[in-house]
Amino acid sequence: MTVLMSVRPRATLRVDLGAVTANVRTIGSRTAGELMAVVKADGFGHGQVDVARAALAGGATRLGVTSLDEARPLREAGLTQRILSWLNPPGADFTEARRLDVELGVPGLDHLHAIARTAPGARVHLQLDTGLGRDGAEPARWDRLCRAARDAERDGRVRVVGVMGHLPCAGRPGHAANARGRDRFAWGLRVARAAGLRPADHHLAATAATLSDPLSHHTMSRIGAGLVGIDESGTVPLRPALTLTAPLVTVRSVPAGTAVGYGHTWTARRATRLGLVPVGYADGLPRLASGRAEVWVAGARRPVVGRISMDMTVVDLGPGSPACAGDPVTVFGPGDHGEPTTAQWAGWAETLEHEIVTGLSARLHRRSTG
Repeated sequence: MTVLMSVRPRATLRVDLGAVTANVRTIGSRTAGELMAVVKADGFGHGQVDVARAALAGGATRLGVTSLDEARPLREAGLTQRILSWLNPPGADFTEARRLDVELGVPGLDHLHAIARTAPGARVHLQLDTGLGRDGAEPARWDRLCRAARDAERDGRVRVVGVMGHLPCAGRPGHAANARGRDRFAWGLRVARAAGLRPADHHLAATAATLSDPLSHHTMSRIGAGLVGIDESGTVPLRPALTLTAPLVTVRSVPAGTAVGYGHTWTARRATRLGLVPVGYADGLPRLASGRAEVWVAGARRPVVGRISMDMTVVDLGPGSPACAGDPVTVFGPGDHGEPTTAQWAGWAETLEHEIVTGLSARLHRRSTG
């Protein structure tokens, strides 16, 4: 007896690694410092190891991640560049950092003591809160952290190789909070030096500040979203690296008055043709974009109608569309041919482009080029 297997129509996420390399070169032309490629969150949803290699090909010299768990695949892939990890709890297994040869961010005394105790000799970057009120040591505790780090360094328990911070409003060039953040970072460096520390690495700027705020540049910049074409400051054109396509599963002609999707949030005002695209919120399309988003099909932008559901999205092709079942639909891409971009999807969903690209599902078929 023959058993017929049901195969889900393939939605394909293409990653243009050449765009990553080009973006790093573009960003590198804006600063004299080193570039750290931050490949957290699976390389912003683009594939951590591939993005890391593409960024290094573009001139990045180091890699950054949040956790030690994110550092491990880079070492397992054979990458030998310096790696910094800065979001580990004080109870993390810091012996793993020594085994992987990973540098560690230190936001406070608890982390410093834990690292000195369990991973003696580890290289560390002291983190100063420069205005986010989020990560890094508060200014009132900075002097004590620097002095404790000096003592630990003199005892051979750590090596302080860097000081780091993060600007709160870098996506808004000229915002007063950025000037305050730069001043606080300069103060933090003075305090560290007065305590007897001589860190070679000073890094404050991420992508937006690297592109728009030369005063924030130090010995190194950390580039994350910019690797994949996202510049929150909107100052320098970067190349989006993702294209999501899927085939039309069905196309149907419907009369005026046809309601579509859960809750019947859309009703056809005229006779038209509807196309069914096999991607939905389980693939990472934001449900909030329902009734706002568009896709590219048969040479034209066409609106998403009804609610985006878990596995499928309905598109109003229009009464005269030549589209047929099996035809490709571009959900988003770099925008070269008129297709929507991830930035536009973020606008329709009232969110950040970062959330769109990092929220894409693992069930999408992925293919890297370039």
